[in-house]
Amino acid sequence: MAELEGIRTGRHCVFAMHVHLVFVTKFRHKVFSDRHLSRMEEIMRAVCTDFEAELIEFNGDNNHVHLLVNYPPKVAVARLVNSLKGVSSRRLRQEFPDLIRHYYQTNKLWSGSYFAGSVSGAPLSVVRHYIEQQNRPA
Repeated sequence: MAELEGIRTGRHCVFAMHVHLVFVTKFRHKVFSDRHLSRMEEIMRAVCTDFEAELIEFNGDNNHVHLLVNYPPKVAVARLVNSLKGVSSRRLRQEFPDLIRHYYQTNKLWSGSYFAGSVSGAPLSVVRHYIEQQNRPA
């Protein structure tokens, strides 16, 4: 059997489950700077830890973010996404009042939709490289 990166074990299983997530801002507003993205990475890393998941890679641009998450089979991706988006939106709006001016009507940071892709087809190194190469704002 070929060696897989990130093999984890549970009580009754051995797994290597990764998901590539992309979240876009409401109305695709260009609101993030490097300081927003740095804080967001910390917040999302903490949320992943609460789900016994691991944030492998994180990067973004001024209106979207990419995450590569290693998660256990007991976690539903939809629940993980809901928590990642909800907690990050709430904390970022509390810590950075400048973000609120873009969302005065809806009071939401993220669009209601998201992308979630299984990463079993592409080697993880390719997905990590793609996320690392995002044009992060200065």
